Amino acid sequence: MFYLDQKIREITFLEALREALFEEMERDKTVFLMGEDLQHWGGPWGVVKGFLEKFGPERVIDTPISESAFVGAAITAAATGLRPVVEVMFSDFLGVCMDQVINQAAKFRYMFGGQTKVPLVIRTTIGASGSSAAQHSQCLYSIFMHMPGLKCVIPSTPYDAKGLLKTAIRDDDPVMFFEHKLLYQIKGRVPKEEYLIPFGKADIKREGNDVTIVATALMVHKALRVAERLKNDGISVEVVDPRTIVPLDKDTIIKSVKKTGRLIVVDEDYERCSFASEIMAIVSSEAFDYLDAPLKRVSTPNVPIPYSPVLEKEIIPNEQRIIEAIKSILT
Repeated sequence: MFYLDQKIREITFLEALREALFEEMERDKTVFLMGEDLQHWGGPWGVVKGFLEKFGPERVIDTPISESAFVGAAITAAATGLRPVVEVMFSDFLGVCMDQVINQAAKFRYMFGGQTKVPLVIRTTIGASGSSAAQHSQCLYSIFMHMPGLKCVIPSTPYDAKGLLKTAIRDDDPVMFFEHKLLYQIKGRVPKEEYLIPFGKADIKREGNDVTIVATALMVHKALRVAERLKNDGISVEVVDPRTIVPLDKDTIIKSVKKTGRLIVVDEDYERCSFASEIMAIVSSEAFDYLDAPLKRVSTPNVPIPYSPVLEKEIIPNEQRIIEAIKSILT
């Protein structure tokens, strides 16, 4: 595709991540990778394929299938001056190294009185995709949003993926970087020149006047499709993508709700104690007088993700459920 600005091209989400990692490893010799099957396969999703030839085995490290071991090693490396980027194949597997993440990485700086930094990035995948079943399909970012000391990033576009990952690698605190598996092959415009996206800065993906949708990752794209469909019915939907849920840009969300008077949160995580719950609580306490309708959320029910394709499709938030939620607060 031809663009007037030749510095902007279309690349996939996966390619955007690869560029961010490659550029940061070239820029800073303390950045290195750890994870399963990185050297020959480029990781489970092929994001760093070819990195071994460029950076060597000391900076592209294959690990055993032991998340507690290699995440713990990465935390120590970060605390002693390096900048590890660890790939955990599925966010479901973070349960194996939960102590390392929430009791060590998240608390080192506080417990050592600010004398120790932990510049660690944990990249992991989220989301249901093609009957991967209950142990490979969850969106568990709400658990880590709950834990003080961790920053949580959830990009939805190639542009955001590259800019946020570069920011994450340069951050001096541990960052959980969540990548939806069904976004790896989507394409988007990404500049050739270097750019960073600051944490705590939401992006309004589409402006509207009748209802605000706050959504993350794949749900952003479903919300945008819904907004386009409802345009023909005279319904104007604003779609807000927080991009980072810790730190969270409350101001942009509240400003949007004050404009539209209505809020729907579309969240692929489980409904109970979720990101959606937190957004609704914030809006209820800080923008209640501006609401013209009850708050709504479209989330995954509190059940294990089923293997059955029919059941998986049924429980994951879809466009029809979003439309029904919107119409229920507009009538």
